Amino acid sequence: MATFLYRLGRGAFRRRRFVALVWVALLFVAGFGAASASAPTSGSFSIPGTEAQKAFDLLDQRFPGMAADGATARIVIKAPAGEKVDSAAVKPQVEKIVSELKDGPGKDQISSVTSPYEAKAVSEDGSTAYVSVKYKVSGMELTDATREALTESTTAAKADGLNVQIGGDALQAAPETGSGEIIGIAIAAIVLVITFGSLIAAGLPLLTALIGVGIGISSITALANVLDLGSTTSTLAMMIGLAVGIDYALFIVSRYRAELAEGRERDEAAGRAVGTAGSAVVFAGLTVVIALVGLAVVNIPMLSKMGFAAAGTVVIAVLVALTLVPAMLGFAGKKVLPAGTKSRFLGKGKGKTAAEGAEAKPNGGTRWARFILRRPVMVLLAGVIGLGIVAVPASKLEMGLPDDGAQPVSTTQRQAYDMLSDGFGPGFNGPLMVVVNGDKALADATVERIKGLDGVAAVMPATQNEAKDAAVITVVPKDRPSSVQTEDLVHEIREGSDSGKVFVTGATAMNIDFSQKMNDALLPYLALVVGLAFLLLMLVFRSILVPLKAALGFLLSVVAALGAVVAVFQWGWLGSLFGVEQTGPIMSMMPIFMVGVVFGLAMDYEVFLVTRMREAYVHGERPGQAVVTGFQYSARVVVAAAVIMIAVFSGFMGASDQMVKMIGFGLAIAVFFDAFVVRMTIVPAVLALLGHKAWWLPKWLDRILPNVDVEGESLRKHLGDSADGSGPDKDRELANA
Repeated sequence: MATFLYRLGRGAFRRRRFVALVWVALLFVAGFGAASASAPTSGSFSIPGTEAQKAFDLLDQRFPGMAADGATARIVIKAPAGEKVDSAAVKPQVEKIVSELKDGPGKDQISSVTSPYEAKAVSEDGSTAYVSVKYKVSGMELTDATREALTESTTAAKADGLNVQIGGDALQAAPETGSGEIIGIAIAAIVLVITFGSLIAAGLPLLTALIGVGIGISSITALANVLDLGSTTSTLAMMIGLAVGIDYALFIVSRYRAELAEGRERDEAAGRAVGTAGSAVVFAGLTVVIALVGLAVVNIPMLSKMGFAAAGTVVIAVLVALTLVPAMLGFAGKKVLPAGTKSRFLGKGKGKTAAEGAEAKPNGGTRWARFILRRPVMVLLAGVIGLGIVAVPASKLEMGLPDDGAQPVSTTQRQAYDMLSDGFGPGFNGPLMVVVNGDKALADATVERIKGLDGVAAVMPATQNEAKDAAVITVVPKDRPSSVQTEDLVHEIREGSDSGKVFVTGATAMNIDFSQKMNDALLPYLALVVGLAFLLLMLVFRSILVPLKAALGFLLSVVAALGAVVAVFQWGWLGSLFGVEQTGPIMSMMPIFMVGVVFGLAMDYEVFLVTRMREAYVHGERPGQAVVTGFQYSARVVVAAAVIMIAVFSGFMGASDQMVKMIGFGLAIAVFFDAFVVRMTIVPAVLALLGHKAWWLPKWLDRILPNVDVEGESLRKHLGDSADGSGPDKDRELANA
C-alpha cells in the first residue's frame, strides 16, 4: 500500500493543476446541488421495536387523520396580577388568538386549534390558560408563513399587558452554532502557524479541510430530503469533518517538510510523505469510519444516518489528504518552509544539519519521552489514578432526551414551560398518551386502573376512533417529564396492562424507550467497534499488546470524559463557564455517539504516534530509544493536532442546540484526556515497561496476517534507499512507471 500511495502522492504533486481542478469541480457540483435542494427537514424519528413506536404505528392505522407525529404548540397566557384569564378584559384577547390561528396564513397546515375555555385548559386559580394547536406536519416542515402566523397571533395580547409565551415543537428550528466554530478555526490557524512557522504551510491544512467539509456538507444538504436526513446531521458532520480534515492534512504536510529536511526533491518528498504518513492517515480514517458506521447496530435510523453522514465526511477528508494536499504543496513551492530555514531544508547534506541540531538540542517531545522512561511506574499510576478520579461521576449517569425545560431561560419555549408548570403542575409538560387497542369497555377499565396509580395527577376520558375499536387516553403525571418518578409511572402502566392491547406513547414515553435502547446497545456496540479496530491495529503494528493497550487506554479516557460531562451538564459543576443554563439528564445518544467518535479519533493519535515508534524499532533501535524517536518526530505534530481538534469541538459549545453543545464539550474533553493523558503519557510508560514484549506477535499469526507496512519499509526497499536514505535509481524507475 505504501508504494501505491507513494505513486499517488507523487502523481498528484506533478499533475497538481488537474487534481485541483477536479476538487474544485466537485465542490462546485456539490454546492450547486445544495443550493438547488429544498431546506432539510427535521428527519423522521422512529425507534423500531419499542412500545412507544408500536403505539404510534397503531395510531396511524386507527386514527388516520390524527397526525400523531405532527408538530404541536401551546400558547400559554398569564393574566396580569389580580386578574383572571376568563375576565372580560382578558377573555376577548385569548379568543382573538384562537380566531387568528384558525383563519390565518398557516391554517392549511393546522389540524386543530382548541380554545382553553372549551377544553377547560384553565388553571385552578384562574391565572393561566393555554391554547392547544396541532399541525399536520412536523415542526421542521412548517412553512415560514405558518411560523409567523403563530408568533404574530400573540402580538396584540402582549401589547395589552398579557404575558404570552409559546411552547411545543412548532417553533423548532435548525440549531445555530453562532460564531463558535469560527473561533475554533481561528485557534486552529494560530496553532498551525506556531507549529510550522509559515503562513503558507499553516494555511494548507485549513484550506484543504474547508474544501473537503464544503463538499461533504453540501452533499448532505443536497441529499437531506431524499435520504430523510435531520438538520442536526450536517452540524455533526461539519464538526467531525473539520477536525479530522485539518489533522490529516497536518500530518501529510509535516512529513513532507521532514522529507525535505533529508534533502529530497519536492516531488519525491511529496510522494514519500503520502506513502508513509498517508498510510497512517488511511488506517486512522478507517478506524473513525468503522466507529461511525458501527452506530447502525443500535437500529435507530436517525442515529445510523448521522453516523453514515459523518463517516462520509471522514472518507472525503482522507481522499483530500492523499491527493489535494500534495497537489497544493506543489503550488506552494518553497514557501511551505519557515522563513530563514530554506538552506537547512534544501541543503545537499541529506539532513545532517537537522539531525545534528536535533542531537545537540533535544526538542520537547524528546525530553518528555526521556522523563517518562526514567519514571514509567510513577507516570503510569498518576495518569490512571487521575483519569479514574475524573471518571467517578460517570457512575451516576442519568440519560434522557431534553424537552423545553432544558432551553435557555430567555426563550419563549422555556418561559411557556415554566408557566405551565406553575399553573398546572410539573407533569403537565410531559403528558402520556395511552393507546388502547380494543372496545370502550377495555378503554374505561384502563382509565379506572390508571386513576389508582400513585404518580398520576389527572386522567382524561378515553377518546375513541370512528370504528370504536381503539381509544386514546391522556395521562398527566405528577412529576416533570424527565424525572425518575415519571419513568416509573410509565413502566407501572405498561406492566399492569394486557400485552398487545394497551400501549404507552407520547414524547415522554418515547424518550424513556430511546434511553433504554441506548443502554441496551452500548455494550454490543463497544464490543463490535473495539473488536474490529483491535484487528485493524494488529495489522498496523504487528503486535497484540499494543492494540490491547490502545483499546484499554481509550476506554479509560472515554469514561473519564463521560464523568466530566455528568459533572458539568447533570450536576452543574462549572456550568456557567460552559454556558449550561439548565442541568438535567445526559442526552440518551450522547454516550454511544461519543464512544464511536472518540474511539476513531483516539486511534488517530495512536496510529500517528506509535507508527513512528514501530518504524524506529523495525530499523533496529532498542524499545526505549524507539519510544524517544517516536516522540522526537511526532510529539509536536500530535500535540498540535490535538489542540486543533479540541479547538474545533469547543467551538460548537456555543450552539443553541443542547445536543450539539453537549457533544462539542464531550468530544473536546475526551480528545484532551486521550491525547495528552493516555497517548502522550500512559502509552510511552506502558511501552517502556513492556520493552520488547510490546512488539511480540506469535509466528503463526504473523504468517496469517497480511503485511500492510504502514511504516513504509517495503517502500524503502522498493526505492532502493541506501544508508543515508537516498535512492535515485529507483526513484527514476518509479517515476517512469
